[in-house]
Amino acid sequence: MADLVSAIRTPISHFAIFGAGSFGTALAVTLARQGHRVTLIGRDEKTMTELNTKRENTRYLPGVLLHPNIVCTNDLGQGIHVDYLLLSVPTQFMRDACVQVRTIAPASFYKSTSVIHVAKGLERVTGKRVSEVILETLPALSASRLAVLSGPSHAEELAQNVPTTLVATSASKSYAEEIQDVFMSDTLRVYTNPDLIGVELGGALKNIIALGAGISDGLGFGDNARAALITRGLVEIARLGVALGASTATFGGLTGIGDLIVTCTSRLSRNWNAGYLLGQGMSIAEVLPKIGMVVEGATTTKVAVEKAKSLAVTMPIAEAISDLLDDNCSPREAVLGLMNRKKTHEVEERFVEASIGWTTQ
Repeated sequence: MADLVSAIRTPISHFAIFGAGSFGTALAVTLARQGHRVTLIGRDEKTMTELNTKRENTRYLPGVLLHPNIVCTNDLGQGIHVDYLLLSVPTQFMRDACVQVRTIAPASFYKSTSVIHVAKGLERVTGKRVSEVILETLPALSASRLAVLSGPSHAEELAQNVPTTLVATSASKSYAEEIQDVFMSDTLRVYTNPDLIGVELGGALKNIIALGAGISDGLGFGDNARAALITRGLVEIARLGVALGASTATFGGLTGIGDLIVTCTSRLSRNWNAGYLLGQGMSIAEVLPKIGMVVEGATTTKVAVEKAKSLAVTMPIAEAISDLLDDNCSPREAVLGLMNRKKTHEVEERFVEASIGWTTQ
């Protein structure tokens, strides 16, 4: 019944999802259940052939059967003549992925196909947001036909039809609303937000704080420390976000505090898991192979700290994690450095209204 309702709600579309990892697969399953046709595109021919045969992504999303509406392939050409191309590759591979698209896309692609991305990070070399990388690499693509889909969403739960909320944003209000309509279902609620910069930065920067939460838990600290990290981490995210042109309000929403909570408190989070191993004394070089999937926070931390310094934005938690990743300090030394910082107010004075300020007594 749910599939029938979804099909009535929106027209059936053809999606190509470039990136057959956990989230790309989960989105493929979600869209297929709504009646959409989905072409799931991966890099390895053998792997994609196995997905077509076994109907299960045993490496990234075990236990979830692929819907009959999903066809798996390693041929990117099958993702060109579709209604929507959804890019679900890690941030550091997004530029290469777009170059591949540009190499084979005819002029008609930019008129008939819309693009969505779900990556959460900042490019290592340039420090750019993912939408900036895409538009730079696909110059014929109009910004009004590029959308970002983000929010608190573990792939495992999304694929299992657990109620989930996401946010769609774009330079075009009508396109953001179009994506909202296409993705909405009885178990997936999508909001729109005009703050593209804030939505992307919230999704990228929360991975830094998730590493910190994992480190804290790996050290054996409790709820007090985790709550402090999440709260003060949100302050740092908002500081840098606003300096880069985002709206403060966005960081109080799903792609700010929402994504931060889910990533900092769940063992399904790869960034939390990486942080947990760091807290137990492993180096980042030892951690990454053990996680087995891309840990976006490991790269984003360095980029964010560099951006913050260039803008004179204070991010002590991010700086401490950066030092830890560079083996400049141990986890306990990082915590000690944070706890012994110069005392300060919780709310920066420039944000305090005169009516609630202290008197001179």
